[in-house]
Amino acid sequence: MRIAIDAMGGDHAPNEIVKGVLQAVHTYTDISVLLIGNEKLIQPLLTSNERIEIIHTEEVIEATDDPVRSVRRKKNASMVLMAKEVSENRADACISAGNTGALMSSGLFIIGRIEGIDRPALAPTLPTINGDGFLFLDVGANADAKPEHLLQYSIMGSIYAEKVRGIKKPRIGLLNVGTEEKKGNELTKAAYVLLSEADIHFVGNVEARDLLNGVADVVVTDGFTGNVTLKTIEGTALSVFSMLKTALSSSLSTKLAAAVLKPKLVGLKKIMDYSEYGGAGLFGLKAPVIKAHGSSNANAIFHAIRQTREMLQNQVTETIATAVKAKE
Repeated sequence: MRIAIDAMGGDHAPNEIVKGVLQAVHTYTDISVLLIGNEKLIQPLLTSNERIEIIHTEEVIEATDDPVRSVRRKKNASMVLMAKEVSENRADACISAGNTGALMSSGLFIIGRIEGIDRPALAPTLPTINGDGFLFLDVGANADAKPEHLLQYSIMGSIYAEKVRGIKKPRIGLLNVGTEEKKGNELTKAAYVLLSEADIHFVGNVEARDLLNGVADVVVTDGFTGNVTLKTIEGTALSVFSMLKTALSSSLSTKLAAAVLKPKLVGLKKIMDYSEYGGAGLFGLKAPVIKAHGSSNANAIFHAIRQTREMLQNQVTETIATAVKAKE
């Protein structure tokens, strides 16, 4: 399995990218990695070149660049060259922690959609209180959606949850303002009917307040709602940990309490750490494309590679293509 990685994408590139790659190559002997970026910056960081190849380029798509325009104009950008390695069959999958919109554009324009998939979906696995996590899609690939798009998301999510996460008959939930069948807007009402009739384990509508309680293994929604929900969860988690830190350092007694609670708090933080779950998959493309978090450290990159390897091993893309074709 050969994985192309944008070495220049993200807040901590290329240092953390290279560290994560070295850890992954050491752990998984059945993968090789194409690191795409500035060789002068990458090479000094490599403690081993075993199964690691560098494709040199000095052009980078910045976080502030217009996604579509930058992909079309920056032909030698590390992210664009990464996608070309996949589209031209020199790599099986790709990973970037760079500009999300540009990665989606690269995936669509260069790698292409699976036949029968109308729109791809950006799908991270988010933590739950019990540590199992749930797949959430779409979180921003498409702001608007039609009922049939949510059906496609549910099929892709179900396949991923079963093949990669090892969940038999994954529970599919439809994000809504209430759990009753007739709740919601025209989109969710129509989508409810489609999901009820599909060959998936649909558990009905789920509310945002229940997501972290593990109410479903896969939750589907439109990209606008998904992105707002995702950022609300991230912001709330950061705020709670910040408030806890402030409260537990306000006096000698609370500092002593913090010392006692520290192992529990570390364990809680690990459970809620997105990096343990890998990156967000851009589902519906002809090959696995993984969007790592922009602030990814080496551990997050390692898990993004682990996730990509599991998708390739379990032929997730091929299974999605087969399922969609059978539905036509």
